[in-house]
Amino acid sequence: MKILIADDNASDRLLLSKIISKQGHEVIEAENGKHAIDCYVKETPDIILMDVLMPELNGKEAAKEIKRIAGEDLVPIIFLTSLVDAQSLADCLEAGGDDFLTKPYNHIILKAKIDAFVRMRNMHATLQKQRDTIVENNQHMLHEQHVAKAVFDNVAHSGCLDASNIKYMLSPLAVFNGDVLLAARKPSGGMHVFLGDFTGHGLPAAIGAMPMAEIFYGMTAKGFALRDILREINLKLKSILPVGFFCCAAVVDLSFTKRNISMWMGGVPDCYLISDKGKTLKSLRSHHLPLGVLSSEQFDDEMTEHSMEDGDRLFMWSDGIVEARNEKGDMFGEDRLQGIFKQNLKPDDLFEAVQTNVGAFVGESERDDDTTLIELMMIEESDLDLSSLNMQQGTIKGPSDWKLDYELGVDSLKHFNPLPLLMHIMMEVPALRSMGGQLFTVVAELFSNAFEHGVLRLDSQLKSTPSGFAEYYQLRQQRLDELADGYVKVSMVHSSENGSSGIFTLTIEDSGSGFDFPTTFKKDQTQVKNKFSGRGIPLIFSLCHSLEYLGCGNKVRAEIHWPQKAAK
Repeated sequence: MKILIADDNASDRLLLSKIISKQGHEVIEAENGKHAIDCYVKETPDIILMDVLMPELNGKEAAKEIKRIAGEDLVPIIFLTSLVDAQSLADCLEAGGDDFLTKPYNHIILKAKIDAFVRMRNMHATLQKQRDTIVENNQHMLHEQHVAKAVFDNVAHSGCLDASNIKYMLSPLAVFNGDVLLAARKPSGGMHVFLGDFTGHGLPAAIGAMPMAEIFYGMTAKGFALRDILREINLKLKSILPVGFFCCAAVVDLSFTKRNISMWMGGVPDCYLISDKGKTLKSLRSHHLPLGVLSSEQFDDEMTEHSMEDGDRLFMWSDGIVEARNEKGDMFGEDRLQGIFKQNLKPDDLFEAVQTNVGAFVGESERDDDTTLIELMMIEESDLDLSSLNMQQGTIKGPSDWKLDYELGVDSLKHFNPLPLLMHIMMEVPALRSMGGQLFTVVAELFSNAFEHGVLRLDSQLKSTPSGFAEYYQLRQQRLDELADGYVKVSMVHSSENGSSGIFTLTIEDSGSGFDFPTTFKKDQTQVKNKFSGRGIPLIFSLCHSLEYLGCGNKVRAEIHWPQKAAK
C-alpha cells in the first residue's frame, strides 16, 4: 500500500516511516496539512496517517479538503493524536477521520488498523465496481423497457381512447403499467371499453396485456359480441399466465342507439353510474371472478344492462385509486371516493375532482400501485369526431379483384355466426376499412333476413308490438331447434380501378320461399317509421348504391361503391 504520513514532528515521521516500511508498504511524508493535500493530489495514497495539530493547516481542515477531493473514492484517514478526551476524539471523526491512533505508537495495533483498512478499501472497490455494473445494466434495461413500452403503447392504446365522450388517467408505478385501458369502435356503431388490472405491476403485469389487446381490438373490429371477446381473452390468459396471476376487469359495451350499456365486472372495485344531471348515483358491483382464473367451461359471461341518457356518466377505476396511501399509511378508501360523488358537483367537474382529491391525499408519499381512472359519457353518436376513430388503412395494398362464395348448412346455421369472418375478409381491402360500420350493417341485416325470414320462415310482423318480440324469439328458438334442412349462400365480389375507386357486390341467397318484394317496396315508408318491424330494408337502401331482389325474393344483391357516392 502507498501510505502518506502527515506530521510536523520529524522524529514522529521517522518512527512511523520505519514501522510502516518494515511492514512492506511505501511511505510518503508531509510536514503540514497543506503539504499533505498537495501530496494526496500528486501521489493518491491508499491510506493517510494525519497528525491533528500542525502548522499552516491543521489535520482536521486538511482531512475535510482531502475527503472533498476524493469524492466517492474511499481514502481512510487515521488521525495521530495525543488527545485523550472523548470530545476531541469525536471531533476528529466528524472532520472526516475514519479512525485514530494515540501516541506513543504501538506497531501491532498500527499494523492491525492498516490491514483492516486494506480490507475495507478492497471491499469498497468491489462494491463500486458492482454498483457501476448494476447502473450500466439498469440503464440498458430501462432503455430496452422504454423501447418495448413504445411498442406496447402502440398495441394497447391504438383504439379510440381520445374520443370526445372519454376521459381517462393512467399513472404507472413503473415504466410499464399493470393497468390496461382499451377502447374500440364497433362496426355496428357504439364502443367496447376495457379496464383491466393485472396482478402486480411493471413488466410482468404488462406481458399479458399484449395478447389481450390484440384479441380485444381484432375481435371488436370483426364484429364479435363482447361475450365472445371476453371468453377468448379469458382462455388466452388462462393458458399463458402462471398460477396466481390474473386480470381483474370491468368491460363495457356501450350502445348509442339503444342508449344503454352492458357490463361485465370481475374482481374490480365498485363502479359509479351518474345520471339525472348528477343527481342520481348508482353503484355497480362486481359479480364475477377475474379473467384468467376459470376454465372456458366454468367461465360466466353474463352481463348486466343499465340505461343511460345523454350526459350520463360511468366512472371506473383500478384498486390503485381506492388503495392510494398518504404519508401516514392511511388508504384513500371507498368512503372518501364516494364522498366526492355526493358533493353535488357538476358532472363535468367530477373527473377532475377525483384526480385532485386523490393527488392531494397522497401528497409526496411513495405510491405502491398503478392508478387508473376513466369516465365514459353517453352522447349522440353524431357528436363523435369520427375522423380520428376510423381504422388506418396502412401501406399494404391488399387484394383488389377477388370473389368469394360461402355456403352455410344446417349445423353451421345453428351454431356459428359468420359475420366476424365475413367482416375480416372485407377489411383486408384497405379502402373498405373506413366503411366498416356501413358494411357491417348491410351484411348483418341481409344475412339476418335470409336466415330468420327465409330459412326459419319467421314473420317480421310479429315484432310490430313489444309483446310480439317475446313470441318472435320464442318461435325463432323453436324452429332453430327443429331445423333439418336449409342453407344460406353468401357471395362477395370486389373490383377496383387503379386503386382509386371500386365496387363491392354482396349477394345472399336462402333456401326459403321468398316474399312479395314488389308489394313490400311500394309501401309508404312513413307507415313503418315508428314501428318495431319493417325498418331494415329502407335502411339498407340508404346505405347501398343499389339494392335488388331477384327471383322469388329469396336472393338479394347489394352494391356499394367507393369512394362513396350518393345512394339510390
